[in-house]
Amino acid sequence: MNTSNKFTFSRLIFAPALFVIYNIPVWLKAENGSALSIATVCAAIPLLAIAELTDFFDGYYARKNGEVSDFGKMFDPFADVFLHLSMFTCFVISGYMPALCYVLILYREFSQNFLRMAAAKQGTAIAARKGGKIKTVFYVASCFAALVQEALVRTSLAEAWNINMELCRHIGYGFFAVCVILSYASFIDYLKTFGSVFKKSAQ
Repeated sequence: MNTSNKFTFSRLIFAPALFVIYNIPVWLKAENGSALSIATVCAAIPLLAIAELTDFFDGYYARKNGEVSDFGKMFDPFADVFLHLSMFTCFVISGYMPALCYVLILYREFSQNFLRMAAAKQGTAIAARKGGKIKTVFYVASCFAALVQEALVRTSLAEAWNINMELCRHIGYGFFAVCVILSYASFIDYLKTFGSVFKKSAQ
């Protein structure tokens, strides 16, 4: 496995690790302000940041080392979705992400994955386009917006600082709503750009 794909693969490791770390206090019913609650959220934030940085490094080393490949073009967005859907699941359970937004994004990502497979059957590897990259940026921003909210709750800082968490939650909902809009806008762009490839696959 080359360097760029190793960075991509690391996101497949970070995803379940972050899911477990985030949910340990929930499963053990740890109280907010407890050492476990604080430790897990303090670990989750930098780990998520590192996981997201691997998305930059895989592209950087792919270009630098001439490792750009059809496999990498499909592996990279797959790892992104794997990580983000893992985090979105956490946030739906915690109430920071509306279930409707989650389901719509889930439908979009599965549909996009099907289109990539159909295109690959015709010998075309669909790399991330500009719209898809912008969508991913908002996925990342929404993850951190929700994770910061959870950090405020678990550390009891929301109560200590008298932060209006209901307002924060609705702002977070706005982030996820934008994610849905951008995800479907980029999906339509893929359909328009690779429509002829998809038609051949269906014949």
